[in-house]
Amino acid sequence: MRPLLLLAASLLATGIAAQTPIMHDVVVYGDSAAAVAAAVQAKRQGLDVVLVNSTDFLGGMTCSGLSASDIFHRDAVGGVARELYGRIGQHYGKEYVDYFEPHVAQAAMDALVKDAGLTVVLKETLDRAPGGVTKEGTRIQAFRTSSGKVFAAKVFIDASYVGDLMAAAGVSYSVGREPNTLFAETLNGAQRGDDKPRKHYTQKDKDHFIKDVDPYVKPGDPSSGLLPFVFAEDPVPGEGDRRIQAYNYRLCVTTDPANRLPFAKPEGYRELDHEMLLRNLEAGDVRFPALIHKLPNGKADWNSMHAVGTDYVGANWAYPEADYATRRKIEQAHELYIRGHLWTLANHPRVPAEIRAVAASYGLCKDEFPANGGFSPMIYIREARRLQGAYVMTEQDCKGKRRADDPVALASFGLDSHAVRYFVTQRGFLERDGVIWNVPPRPYGVSYRSLTPKAEECTNLLVPVCLSATHAAHGSIRMEPVFMQLGQAAAMAAGLAIKNGTSVQAVPYAPVRDLLKAAQLPVEWTASTAPKGTPAKGGKK
Repeated sequence: MRPLLLLAASLLATGIAAQTPIMHDVVVYGDSAAAVAAAVQAKRQGLDVVLVNSTDFLGGMTCSGLSASDIFHRDAVGGVARELYGRIGQHYGKEYVDYFEPHVAQAAMDALVKDAGLTVVLKETLDRAPGGVTKEGTRIQAFRTSSGKVFAAKVFIDASYVGDLMAAAGVSYSVGREPNTLFAETLNGAQRGDDKPRKHYTQKDKDHFIKDVDPYVKPGDPSSGLLPFVFAEDPVPGEGDRRIQAYNYRLCVTTDPANRLPFAKPEGYRELDHEMLLRNLEAGDVRFPALIHKLPNGKADWNSMHAVGTDYVGANWAYPEADYATRRKIEQAHELYIRGHLWTLANHPRVPAEIRAVAASYGLCKDEFPANGGFSPMIYIREARRLQGAYVMTEQDCKGKRRADDPVALASFGLDSHAVRYFVTQRGFLERDGVIWNVPPRPYGVSYRSLTPKAEECTNLLVPVCLSATHAAHGSIRMEPVFMQLGQAAAMAAGLAIKNGTSVQAVPYAPVRDLLKAAQLPVEWTASTAPKGTPAKGGKK
């Protein structure tokens, strides 16, 4: 009891709590599927674990409309992630399904948690005020939630999409794009869509303007001002900044008239917010501006694509560091923009009739997210804070030019960044900055050390989602199946740190590797283990 009494006294001194907290082995904080995977693994290791989730549902984006999973190589996915896809597959009478309906994923996620016997606390956000996280030296003692609950643990796992716990714990992190020169990269920093030739874009013009589109409120008149979220400055290729790639909401849609909710004109709609889309179509770019993946039962996953889609480019830069109220305003602005975009495509007379007809054939699903009118409940945070930890994953790791000696998961998706901003070219037309798409030659290992802060900053925290990676590398690693595997690996290491009485940085790799093998989590990719005839799947996410 003495450690708990000392902890209670310390917490009282900082004002964090007025009662003796319950000491857990592991506390997982996060709103992601990785948080579930971490908590499930900790429970299976016999640890006393609690999952503190900031939303009112489990599973993050896996259960929020990101229903076309980003898996290039199924044999690179194992552990809890593969188990989840197997549970989803059972619903459809198949062994394994990674394209699924959101409500089916939610049921599988909930069943996984129930079967594991997890203790889950929902709708509890971290108190980010001073004193909300208490440390003694390099160890986190406890954190307080906004409602006043206190959670103490021997090891903490921050599996949130934004990294609030790691930030409050005082560890180093970055937001935005590093300059290419910092880590000898080619895909980081500003990436001008008008650079010729487009050396890094295997998808060529897929996510760029292919027609000249005027950027001014009054066409041809710079004095009238720029369209919303268009910037006049000319990006310097490879230059770093604090800007992040665009967010959107991943939508589950249907063409089934019996289940379709037609796209409605939202309250607060402004045509000016969609003038860029209309001008682009009028200029002759009649590509349908969506990446649509077919899902079971006549449904589809709708994602942004081409020059002007559901990505609300430039509207999210403040999100990672914003307070909760400001984040909610940013989320609401994204929802308004996307609802307006969909209505515009399906109804506006300036949209070509063929595109209007296709868009109007779709709608949100009555049987998905009914409490939210069929609209996805979670904004798609493609990128927020990123840990600056013991090992920084870079473009060189993704391309196989450098290999970490302590891999805990395989990643394989393309180095992928959606647009960061619209800007005016020297010719006086619109273009997109920030687009990356470059596919690694083969699956590659993600270092355990990229989950750990620097030892001098914090010794009992693991970060599997906002892990230590550059903007470019994070664009490849940031896929839900990879996050789940990293969360599971983090829990394995947490258990070993507790068992051995060491810091997370001092956990030896060999026993972690043994646990990974036992859980069928692949960490190496060779010719002998590569799948035979398994097609690569996916596109920009």
